Amino acid sequence: MPELDLDVDEENLKPLHGSAAAAVLLMLFNEDEAAEILSRLEPDEVRQLGYAMYDVADVEIEEVNQALDQFVSKARRRTTIGYGATRHIRGAMHKALGPERADNILARITPPTRTTKLSMLKWMEAGEIAAIIEQEHPQVMAIILAHLEPRAAADVLSMLPLECQEDVIYRVATLGPVSAEALDDLEVMMSSGTPTQKKGATSQRGGTSEAAAIMNNVRKDMEQRIMKALTKRDKIISQTIEEEMFIFDNLIELDDKNMGALLRGIDTELLVVALKGANEMLKSKMLGCMSQRAAQSIVDEMEERGPMRLADVVDAQKKVVAEARRLAEQGTIMLGAGGDDFV
Repeated sequence: MPELDLDVDEENLKPLHGSAAAAVLLMLFNEDEAAEILSRLEPDEVRQLGYAMYDVADVEIEEVNQALDQFVSKARRRTTIGYGATRHIRGAMHKALGPERADNILARITPPTRTTKLSMLKWMEAGEIAAIIEQEHPQVMAIILAHLEPRAAADVLSMLPLECQEDVIYRVATLGPVSAEALDDLEVMMSSGTPTQKKGATSQRGGTSEAAAIMNNVRKDMEQRIMKALTKRDKIISQTIEEEMFIFDNLIELDDKNMGALLRGIDTELLVVALKGANEMLKSKMLGCMSQRAAQSIVDEMEERGPMRLADVVDAQKKVVAEARRLAEQGTIMLGAGGDDFV
């Protein structure tokens, strides 16, 4: 019986990267050590790493060695300044200023490390969160949504009563500072499922950007209804949210047909300035939707212009986005949006 060839062709082994390499390293730890690491990760990271651990369950020994080499190489490039930094800073302050003065200053400058039960929101299903807050004051709903990732917040929003959805988004957009007492009340509510008696609490999170991110993840019909109501309530807030819902970089979501239709309506002079500040992927996509001659002409013009004022570039990009919105309202092109509506 011929002997089996157990030699590993090291030259043809592809190095493991990203979650695969991390999964290999994690599986080298015992359960307690692995659990300590997993406890510090975000939910999406835990899920991604979990999938990867199953995928690399029968990994070759040489791949394990490669993953270890990558880890050691990256670790050597890191400094150790961050380790024990808090203790070192506190000790130096105490020696320089005395305990009382040092503690007063440290109380004002030390970054917050308080972990609230609100951090548990990201591990909960949208339906669970909606069920807990549906009877709460809209301001409480807004704070909770502001602590969620935009997609999760959009899911929760869609499960809240229709009559309060616009109010909640408005409150997310206008949230201000939050008191520790308000957060404590919210923690009690989320952990026990019982309503809080505090009303009108505010939060450090929120703002029009966060409201726009949530709106980008709701269904089209829901977006139109909420934005229409917001416009009646506060035209400036509504316009600001709308502007932040679709920015120049989002144009990369257009397919070639819609991109071509948009570019045909944009003056070349304006496009030269707008593309000066575009990321390479978007720039390549836009130029790829033009004739070779037109694209080369724009590239040459950009090179001849040299550096441009950032304010001019931003203004040009806003004008391109405004044209995209106008064409979308006319039905000439379709802009990317949240939801999966089909007719």
